[in-house]
Amino acid sequence: MTTEFKHPQGALAGLKVVELGQLIAGPFAAKTLADFGADVIKIEPPGAGDPLRQWRLIKDGTSVWWQVQSRNKRSLALDLRQSEAQAIVRKLVKEADVLIENFRPGAMESWGLGPDALLELNPGLIMLRISGYGQSGPYKDKPGFGVVAEAMGGLRHLSAEPGRLPVRVGVSIGDTLASLHGVIGILMALHEKQRSGLGQVIDVALYEAVFNCMESLLPEYSAFGAVRGPAGSALPGIAPSNAYLCKDGKCALIAGNGDSIFKRLMAAIGRDDLAADPALADNAGRVKRVEEIDAAIGAWTSKHDVTEVLAVLDQAAVPAGRIYTVEDIAADPHYLARGMLADVSMSDGSVLKVPGMVPKLSRTPGQHRRNAPSLGQDTDAVLLDLGITADQISEMRKRGIVG
Repeated sequence: MTTEFKHPQGALAGLKVVELGQLIAGPFAAKTLADFGADVIKIEPPGAGDPLRQWRLIKDGTSVWWQVQSRNKRSLALDLRQSEAQAIVRKLVKEADVLIENFRPGAMESWGLGPDALLELNPGLIMLRISGYGQSGPYKDKPGFGVVAEAMGGLRHLSAEPGRLPVRVGVSIGDTLASLHGVIGILMALHEKQRSGLGQVIDVALYEAVFNCMESLLPEYSAFGAVRGPAGSALPGIAPSNAYLCKDGKCALIAGNGDSIFKRLMAAIGRDDLAADPALADNAGRVKRVEEIDAAIGAWTSKHDVTEVLAVLDQAAVPAGRIYTVEDIAADPHYLARGMLADVSMSDGSVLKVPGMVPKLSRTPGQHRRNAPSLGQDTDAVLLDLGITADQISEMRKRGIVG
């Protein structure tokens, strides 16, 4: 798995990763590793490639999202249904540190690429498996996209106005949460491998990744039988924390739920009586009177434009902000100063803005080393590195095994 392009010394430089997934969950995990120096070989089906190439808005035949999800990766086009392609994966696995897949449970096993077979080839392999319901349990064979996981994990029930249909967050948050849990698992497994020398399988279910972020939902039900319901823009049990309509029709998000912050907020809006009320000195007392507090804040914001509201609250050191559109994000000086508005030079000479690298590492930050690959862009180079001859590659290409 040598490579024709040289890695800068990222935090994960030298880590060899094979990515067999598609769309979001597996590829986002691999993208995170690639951003910090890992050598990621992305395996895609010949002809169409990863379906994400055609998702959302398309420029010159390819989704612009592709330039984010697959930057810093290499593309190897293989038909995994063919035995010769499966043999190539086994060769890659022998030299790999990590394998990432997000197929339905059983798919890898049907190709002879299950964890038992791969760990026998490479006992040090770390294998991340992301699926809707996990690799075990009564639901494991059901198809499970992020939308289903978000519902089963408890998120969708909460994301609505009371009495109305639940709504989506607007992005595939379940997939991304599962990806990040997968990356955490990979890093933990790599650390443990330093002691044992052995790899292991990391099993991440989309619904569990969502459920893991549901805070006190289950213990509240266990202790009190409380079933938390949708609360619109508010944060149930924490006060005040809500969106408030301003004079110009825009909203200010205000989080005054810290004890000292609440007093500063009340003073800023001219409600010293509430700031001094001993019954509102802690969160428990404020929650009991949250409607009164929200009404007081709303009465004040309704008299001022959102810019005025935020200026006053900034002066009072009260956490507050406006609701950003992507247009706001693209023009924001803080985003720019933090390197979160990165420019990618495209092959046609145009410049595409994409999100920068997260998190920020002081000595070994993430870097954009190369643009997202075209389908099969690196097939020949990868296969030649494995000792497969040019004639053999040509023959497999004619038969549709590689692309």
